[in-house]
Amino acid sequence: MKQVVYIVLCAMMVATAQAQKHKLVAKATDSQDETIVFTPQWTAQAQFAGYYVAEAKGFYREAGVNVKIKHPTSTQPAMSRLRNNQSQATTLQLCQAMEIVDDGIPLVNILQTSMNNAMVIVSARGRDPLKQKGAKVGIWSVGFGQLAICMSIKDHLDYQWILFAQNINLFLSGALDAMLAMSYNEYYQLVQAGIEVTDKNIYRFCDHGYNVQEDGVYMLRDYYEKHKDQARRFAQASRKGWEWAAQHPEEALDIVMEYVNKENIATNRVIQRLMLKEILRLQIDRESKKREFRLRPDMVRQASRLMVENNMLDREVTYEELTDKK
Repeated sequence: MKQVVYIVLCAMMVATAQAQKHKLVAKATDSQDETIVFTPQWTAQAQFAGYYVAEAKGFYREAGVNVKIKHPTSTQPAMSRLRNNQSQATTLQLCQAMEIVDDGIPLVNILQTSMNNAMVIVSARGRDPLKQKGAKVGIWSVGFGQLAICMSIKDHLDYQWILFAQNINLFLSGALDAMLAMSYNEYYQLVQAGIEVTDKNIYRFCDHGYNVQEDGVYMLRDYYEKHKDQARRFAQASRKGWEWAAQHPEEALDIVMEYVNKENIATNRVIQRLMLKEILRLQIDRESKKREFRLRPDMVRQASRLMVENNMLDREVTYEELTDKK
């Protein structure tokens, strides 16, 4: 009798252990099967190299998180995809994120890549941008120009803002007196097109009191609150991708070009190499000389103050609102 009871107990213990094992496996599988669709704010280019690397080198898989990189389209911009739950994470510039939060859509910054501002104004015919009051200045139709608008108001320049989509054609045609450009993107397109850029006809915002961080990775706060561990693992793997890209820029560029070719983007390796080099430079904090991957509270305060003063925000947006510091 005792032997029978012993055999039954052993069988029950084995069954229980197997059930627990299956639960653990199922839990791990569920965690990995929950996919993060990540949408960069623009088409495929070296601006997003770290995320491409993290996917290609298996860093996301190693972190136990499934990630699909889905670029925006003209009918489905990045933030629209996030709002409609078509994506769970996107990249945004800090000023953009603050406008969205001010509009009543709570966001959380889970990873900050940019530590410096990349925006510049380039004037035609070698003229000083600050001496062209009322000038026709090209500005991106998709946004990104908040600090330039603040500067124009603050310095009484009264620029006439002319919207452009994604190229420098309006400037080259002579329709603009100047245009906004990113130091990693349109700036190099202008140089390749033969535009002479000197200290006389370029204004770098980062050197004139407007050094506000740009790209970071954001999630809707509701989603983040329910998936904190998943968000943390995604951010850590993305950071690893950027660190690898900084150590292996040419190999990272190979991966970037695979994405570029797959998406049929009209660019070339020379431009993408210049972009990657500049993006990596902008990730190094001016003060610490390190790649910090953090949102700086002082830059949030600076951006919020400038935008409130120039009626671009209805209220102050705080560092705590943008992070998991509540």
